[in-house]
Amino acid sequence: MRKLAAGLLLSFAILSAPANTARAQADFPSRPIKMIVPFPAGGGIDVTARIAAQKMSEVLGQQVVVQNQGGGGGAIATDAVAKAGADGYTLLYHSTTGIVHAAVNAALNEKLPYNWMNDLAPVSIVTRFAPVMIVSPTLPVRDLKEFIALLKANPGKYSYASSGAGTAVHLAEELFRQKAGVDIVHIPYRGTVAAMPDILTGRVAMMIDGVPVQTRNIQNGTVRALAVTTETRSPALPDVPTMKEAGLDYVVPFWTAVYAPAKTPKPIVEKLAAAFAKAMQSDDVKKRLAEVGTEAVGSTPAELDALTRQQFALYRGIVAKNPALVKGQ
Repeated sequence: MRKLAAGLLLSFAILSAPANTARAQADFPSRPIKMIVPFPAGGGIDVTARIAAQKMSEVLGQQVVVQNQGGGGGAIATDAVAKAGADGYTLLYHSTTGIVHAAVNAALNEKLPYNWMNDLAPVSIVTRFAPVMIVSPTLPVRDLKEFIALLKANPGKYSYASSGAGTAVHLAEELFRQKAGVDIVHIPYRGTVAAMPDILTGRVAMMIDGVPVQTRNIQNGTVRALAVTTETRSPALPDVPTMKEAGLDYVVPFWTAVYAPAKTPKPIVEKLAAAFAKAMQSDDVKKRLAEVGTEAVGSTPAELDALTRQQFALYRGIVAKNPALVKGQ
């Protein structure tokens, strides 16, 4: 009798599981969502995350809470989300940096505690912002062609600053070096802000940095902007040409996006993506992001998946051509 009762209970549990799962997906979200940001509070990425989270809370009718979890170049936060429950209540808000970190490790055959492509599900591209190439005002150049000509005429004489070996900024600059065919020396700093005094004095010739960080310096004439690295011009710097317009076939966007654990049910991923699309296309969010030099996006999971794979291949390829670039990073 006991065996029969146990069997009936097991059968009931098996039969009711799909119904319970479907109900949970239909009711999603029924409690607050945690969005982990692998950067300190107050930074540029954190600011955009909080703008997005506030609007998402309105759209979903549940609070979206930003939690900062730095360390390991973003690997600690990424690993935490990859291993979280696949129910849509733990998300990763990352940037180009995350893909760069994964691509560099892949190029060097070094393992991370997670596999970005297998352990994370793309949800939505949230924002996009243009990197801009700036040069020291002491240089005798006015545009990209003159700068490339100067470098070619003086191989090894000039240098470029980065926020550290193997970072998105560094690899974007290395791709420029490869594409332009110039000999320019890399000098890593602890962040782009730390490099600014040497840019201003001419000790370092060039740096690529986010438009939101450099807009004021460019407008004040403190530094000279040669080109943005996106397909189209930045609304914050409408007079600055793209690399392609300036004569170099080069496109490297910077962006932020949201990922969920890989086994998150497709209906929940799609519901989150639709909510991000609605949130990011609202006028107030567009305005707030534009004020910090960032473009609101809001995409489908498929669009983020395509971007992720393209960016992973791009940065892995840069390092594969010269692994010494990031050795000892």
